[in-house]
Amino acid sequence: MFTGIVEETGRVQSFEARSNAWRLVLEAQHVTQDLQLGDSVAVNGCCLTVVAFSEGHLEFDLLEESVRLTSIGGLGPGGRVNLERALLPSTRMGGHFVSGHVDGTGVIEAIEPRGKDFFFRIKCDADKLRYIVHKGCITVDGISLTVAEVDTSGFAIWLIPHTMQVTNLHTKQVGDLVNLEYDLIAKYVEKLFTAK
Repeated sequence: MFTGIVEETGRVQSFEARSNAWRLVLEAQHVTQDLQLGDSVAVNGCCLTVVAFSEGHLEFDLLEESVRLTSIGGLGPGGRVNLERALLPSTRMGGHFVSGHVDGTGVIEAIEPRGKDFFFRIKCDADKLRYIVHKGCITVDGISLTVAEVDTSGFAIWLIPHTMQVTNLHTKQVGDLVNLEYDLIAKYVEKLFTAK
C-alpha cells in the first residue's frame, strides 16, 4: 500500500526483455535507503518488487501484463519515473489509499500554466469515468491528486509548482501516456452493489 506522495524521481538506466522477464534498471538515491530484496516500490504508480539493489541503483522484473497495461513499456534510458516505497504502519497518510495496481493509462490532452499553477487535462476510457468524481482522488503516475473537473471523456487536475518540481510531471508533454489508478474505495463499493 502507498500514499501517492512521491519520495523522489529516479532515472531509467535500461529497460529490456530478458529470457524470463522484462528487467527495469533505475538510478535512485533516497528510496534505496532501508530497502530489502522483495520490497515493493511504486514506479510511476505501478507496484513492483525489488529484485536487486545497491546504493543509487534499483532493479525490477516485470510481467508481460505490467508492460502491456501500463506506460512503463514506453520507458527508455534517461526517462524520469516517480518513486515511492511502500508505507509503514507509522507513516503519515498524506495522500490517499493507493494499491499500486494500475487500472490503465490516460493520455495528456493539455498542460497549461495558469497563473502560478498548472492545469492538466487527461483523457481516459469512458467506462472508467464512473470511478472519478469532482474533488475525489485519482492517482496519476503514482501521484495522489485531487480531481478538479470531470466530463464524458476525461478529467482535469491542478498542480502546485512544488508537485511539478518534485515529480516527473515537469517532463511530460501533450500526447504522453500516464498510469492511472482509480479510487480503491469506489471500486469496492461498486463490487458490493453489483455482486449477485
